[in-house]
Amino acid sequence: MKVFCGRANPTTGAVEWVEEDENYDYHQEIARSSYADMLHDKDRNEKYYQGIRAAVQRVKERGERAIVLDIGTGTGLLSMMALTAGADYCYAIEVFKPMADVAKKIVEKNGFSDQIKIINKHSTEVTVGSDGDMQCQANILITELFDTELIGEGALPSYEHAHTHLVQERWEAVPHRATVYAQVVESKRMWSWNKLLPFSVQSESGNCEKSIVPFSEMESCPGAPCVHDIQLSQVAQCDFTPLSEVLSMFRVDFSKVVSSSPASHTVQFKPVTSGKAQVILSWWDIDMDPAGTIKCTMEPHWIHHPPQDVPWRDHWMQCVYFLPDEEPVLQGEAVKLMAHHDDYCLWFSIQKNRSDGSDQEDVSLQRPICRCEAHMLWNRPRFGELNDQQRMDQYRRALKEVLKADSVCLCVSDGSLLPVLAHCLGAEQVFTVENSAVSHHLMEKMFKANHLEDAIKVIEKRPELLNSDDLENKKVSVFIGEPFFTTSLLPWHNLYFWYARTAVESHLSNNATILPQSASLHMMVVEFKDLWRIRSPCGNCEGFDVSLMDEMVKNSLNFRESQEAEPHPLWEYPCRSLSAPKEAMIFDFRQTVPEQSISSEGSMKLIRNGTCHGAVLWMEYHLTDDITVSTGLLRIADEKGNCQWSPHRKQAVYFFSSVIEPVTEMICPTEVAYSICFNPKTGEIGMEFKSIF
Repeated sequence: MKVFCGRANPTTGAVEWVEEDENYDYHQEIARSSYADMLHDKDRNEKYYQGIRAAVQRVKERGERAIVLDIGTGTGLLSMMALTAGADYCYAIEVFKPMADVAKKIVEKNGFSDQIKIINKHSTEVTVGSDGDMQCQANILITELFDTELIGEGALPSYEHAHTHLVQERWEAVPHRATVYAQVVESKRMWSWNKLLPFSVQSESGNCEKSIVPFSEMESCPGAPCVHDIQLSQVAQCDFTPLSEVLSMFRVDFSKVVSSSPASHTVQFKPVTSGKAQVILSWWDIDMDPAGTIKCTMEPHWIHHPPQDVPWRDHWMQCVYFLPDEEPVLQGEAVKLMAHHDDYCLWFSIQKNRSDGSDQEDVSLQRPICRCEAHMLWNRPRFGELNDQQRMDQYRRALKEVLKADSVCLCVSDGSLLPVLAHCLGAEQVFTVENSAVSHHLMEKMFKANHLEDAIKVIEKRPELLNSDDLENKKVSVFIGEPFFTTSLLPWHNLYFWYARTAVESHLSNNATILPQSASLHMMVVEFKDLWRIRSPCGNCEGFDVSLMDEMVKNSLNFRESQEAEPHPLWEYPCRSLSAPKEAMIFDFRQTVPEQSISSEGSMKLIRNGTCHGAVLWMEYHLTDDITVSTGLLRIADEKGNCQWSPHRKQAVYFFSSVIEPVTEMICPTEVAYSICFNPKTGEIGMEFKSIF
């Protein structure tokens, strides 16, 4: 059945009614899921198999039938492992219907349909009894309910229910237990992902500097309540200073009844060096057996021994938590780190001893909530972008080139500080458009804190709805933007700036300056170190045929052609350039959006040996003739082609449908041809790539 879905187009800004299959959201969830990543995680699969075999053996040694309950079965892989290990029967629970349907087919294809029952329910709705979903309770509980934060997918309430209703009085659990670790660090870089730091703007004359500061509510805000999951191994060790050893914060024993009630766990430590406690790095490991001899760990490479053997995975990463405030600590002076959790979320606090020997009162038993609204508008990379002084200096230099004493500026970007720069550099009048009430309120508080509320007027309107009264009957002589919009996912979605510029054409003066004056789309063929795994066919996994999963993902990816390019923060995912970067298309903001499509065809010559996994695309913004800001490739770091990417924006990755690699030393592709088309009516960019031998 087809349904009409209303969606705001992130590029054009228009609200569109699109006819979609009723399962569109399901298809997209499958397409963007980590199923392939999990199935390719050999370390995870082997450890689960070892743990399952050991659990089945323990049950058999007691003279019992091995009845397995597999919660969150996915493809049914762990259930099939259990039967291969000697289990008698398995109840496999999968709440996501499309996945449950595929699991049934995979189980049947592998010859286990008589021994595995797929139950399409949430585990807390499963019943036991002659008329229930399960004929009897299980004595082996297998689960894969974990996310990067361990408990973020509802593991605790699911375990609590299963222990009470779905398993026998004595049960084996795989995994057997989990341990959560933490390390207290000082990190200017990571702290800049959570707080807006003061910055200085030199006046037009250069005689004085104005310091721009966040408002007090923002400074004291505990931040967003969600974890920042990250490929921590890609953060350079020079970017943080450890203030503690790695601390074992708490354990969850899955072979005993688990509680989902809020709890706190305290560990006392002595700082290894003095500094400001700002950030908590955290990860976990799981023991698959009671003795802890089968361990699967998420620790980053600098903890792992040897470092080069650390398994890569994207479905489980590491966590960055931000303390509500910086806490100065002294080397050797005892401090308490507290880990708090409810049924879905973790957070941390520092507790120091008072001078009288008593403990400082801890008020962190409730989950931290953003009070300043900034964390509702800006995500972690956006905070980092706003705190990037080098980037801000590029905008300052560009504005200094174009601004005059009588300049009337209009800024269109979400939550931008460019209006502050424009005012400090001498613009006569500055207007800024904010699409939402949240961004409007936030920026007004920001301007007021810096005594700019009379100098910068905030307009809460869509650009096409602006009228002369909003602009105080003035013509705009300088139209500016970063561009940055919170609804943008792919790099070209920020071309909304072009549509906004077109919408305000009647409010611009003759020869108005547009900054940036243009943007260019760039691309490059790359070989990924690991990211290719998330889209690589699984086929056979640990001896089981799961190729139906490949078909399901492929169909979902093809469900909507505009989704072929995916956004990824490539600074976390190393890759090598196999071609030189190439400018594929340019968008001239000095002109209005054209009626006709813009097309580009050509090829990229392969200059290095390697496997062509896909093409990376990004935007570069030309502020003036000689000042350009890149949101993608910063540089190719060495002769091997290793790339350095902007950490503030996601780049677009187009995974080739079939990997392009040399067939023999004599037969290999020499170029990758491309065809790219920008449709101004939809704001979408279509693309095709093929190899040339």
